[in-house]
Amino acid sequence: MYLPEWLKRLPMKSLYYGVLLAMVTTLSFSFLVFHQISDRMQKKTIDPAFDRIDELELESARGAMTSGGAKALKEYLTRLDRVFGGSSHYLLDAHGIDVVSGENRAALLPPPPRSQWRTRENGHYVRSHRSPDGQYWISAVGVPEGPHIWTYLPFYFLLIGATGVLCWLASAGVVSPIRRIAASIALFGQGNLSVRVRTGRQDEIGQLGRSFNQMAERLERLIVSERRLLGDISHELRSPLARLKFAIKLARTSADGNAALDRIERDVNRITSLVADIVEITFIEGDPAVQGTGIVRAEDIVDEVIRDCAVEAEIRGCRISVKGRLAGEVLGNRELLRRAVENVLRNGIRYSPEHSTVEVSIAEDSRAAMIAVRDYGPGVPEDALTKIFDPFFRVEEARDATGGGSGLGLSIAKRAVQVHHGAITAENASPGLRVQITIPLCTASIPN
Repeated sequence: MYLPEWLKRLPMKSLYYGVLLAMVTTLSFSFLVFHQISDRMQKKTIDPAFDRIDELELESARGAMTSGGAKALKEYLTRLDRVFGGSSHYLLDAHGIDVVSGENRAALLPPPPRSQWRTRENGHYVRSHRSPDGQYWISAVGVPEGPHIWTYLPFYFLLIGATGVLCWLASAGVVSPIRRIAASIALFGQGNLSVRVRTGRQDEIGQLGRSFNQMAERLERLIVSERRLLGDISHELRSPLARLKFAIKLARTSADGNAALDRIERDVNRITSLVADIVEITFIEGDPAVQGTGIVRAEDIVDEVIRDCAVEAEIRGCRISVKGRLAGEVLGNRELLRRAVENVLRNGIRYSPEHSTVEVSIAEDSRAAMIAVRDYGPGVPEDALTKIFDPFFRVEEARDATGGGSGLGLSIAKRAVQVHHGAITAENASPGLRVQITIPLCTASIPN
């Protein structure tokens, strides 16, 4: 509902009173408008009709006086008084002298040069009309008998009742839902992340509730994810820091200082790698959609990643094979997409046995590009296929510091893919694990 600026500036503590005041203001303004319309109709339509009646009365009075004298004139004026009830009619000459009685009734005439007059004086309604030749006036004086106040009271009560009902409907349909949304927002602000607005409305209030629910779901997911990530980081840092502290003590007391320094270097490298991965996740969470976004050829990204990972695969005694071809383009951040594909491929290389092949299959349709990486390693349990994308999740929890990465590689890949409105899935290939990335092409519509 639109409110004028001056209503918005009033210090109202409830929208209900604002709605009530807006309705009262609208009704008052409507009354003034209708009053002006009534006055205009009175002047344009009703008054001209009465003027013609006055002209007819004046000509009839002159005719009666001409044909029958003062007696006939008096009878005609008396008949007019009886017809109009409570009014007294007079025929006056140009100076205001009563033609019948001779009394001076100039007070009934308007100031010159007016030829017509309708006014109220001393509680009486006075109207006068001059003949075209200016010799006579027809004047009438009467007590207006307006309708009693009780005539309008039912209408007033009906108007007040209708206004009250409309205000109640406005309160139930507008104010109450807004208050419920405000209460939900307050609870969410106090830490109740599960609170949601229940609404089936399709109007702006329903849209507001759904927008809050979408915001709350995203914030809850982010807050819970960050809390879990913080806990996982604390857990992951505890072991290398403890070993680093022990290695430092050992370096001070051991005769073989090089061995202690090697241990310190390994733990420092692990912490450095972990911090780098955490920084990468923070970079992805920090609105990467507006950081370096552009048109990128998907095949160029895959070729670059394969070249970078070929040396690592050779060191581990395996090789990389590529099947398929990509011709489409994607809209996104080139570096994030490269990291996503690289993390998946490095994960496959890390768990591939010697003399095996890591297969990279690429394909596309009219909507998306598909990049699949399959290794011939041990795979993962079925109940862990979705968990491997969680931060710090490891199928084997009791690995040493050199047994694997930080546990963030696939999590980083998942977040980078989701930023580009894509999907990443994993399935056991028996043997091995197959991870597929799907990224929408530029020709496909991106979901909101």
